Amino acid sequence: MALTFLFWNLNRKPIQSLVANLVRRHEVDVLMLAECSISPAALLTSLNPLEGSTDYDYVPNINHEKIKIFTKFSRKFISLKFENGRLAIGHLKLPGLTDILLSVTHFPSKIHWSESSLAAECNMLSQKIRELEKEIGHSRTVLVGDLNMNPFEKGMVNANGLNGAMARGIAQRKTRTVLEEHYPFFYNPMWSLLGDASPGPPGTYYYSGSEHTAFFWHMFDQVLIRPDLLESFRNSDLKILCSDGEVSFLSPNGFPNKKIASDHLPILFKLTL
Repeated sequence: MALTFLFWNLNRKPIQSLVANLVRRHEVDVLMLAECSISPAALLTSLNPLEGSTDYDYVPNINHEKIKIFTKFSRKFISLKFENGRLAIGHLKLPGLTDILLSVTHFPSKIHWSESSLAAECNMLSQKIRELEKEIGHSRTVLVGDLNMNPFEKGMVNANGLNGAMARGIAQRKTRTVLEEHYPFFYNPMWSLLGDASPGPPGTYYYSGSEHTAFFWHMFDQVLIRPDLLESFRNSDLKILCSDGEVSFLSPNGFPNKKIASDHLPILFKLTL
């Protein structure tokens, strides 16, 4: 069975109608939101518009704004194993399906944190994920969120960070060794969507700046997948969305339109479990 996952950093905008449209249009099973100032009750009202409808449930966590998770099934099937202000890791166990570890995160902004600090946080996140993988007895883990880093930045590719490989064949080696220490890979398919060869927008976030070095488009919103889950994932099922089918999330010049939607674009992916 294929489950559909949607992640979106809402930039604290009251755009629950757009979220609900996306969820219905793509038949989303797991909805993950960052910088969401909309109350869970208001979102559930938008997700379940018919009186008496309880299609979507809310998974309570400590910080209701940094991360919110909604599921198209009872929340009893996802147990939170760890949570803090910017990270929620849940054990998703649906009847008859392969269980996975779902990690949802929102890293601090580059405005406030340096590249070295973000890389250090990647190391901490990697350690926590490995700790929980050991606890539950497998490494079928998916990590999704606003990392506030591009796929090529140190925290994303360092062995002791998230160790995200751009090529599926490399990730399938499962680990790489540095000074006799073994570090598990993540596969990072977002590399393939960065730039004009992408079938959609060339990134999820746009910032031009006035410095000599400017990437313009950034891939801050990412999904990373452990090698043990790669048979469940197809690259063709990963998309950056720029419309809910009715409203465009892009301005006339093709950049994320934060007046209409958010300064980030949502990402959609599927896993066959």
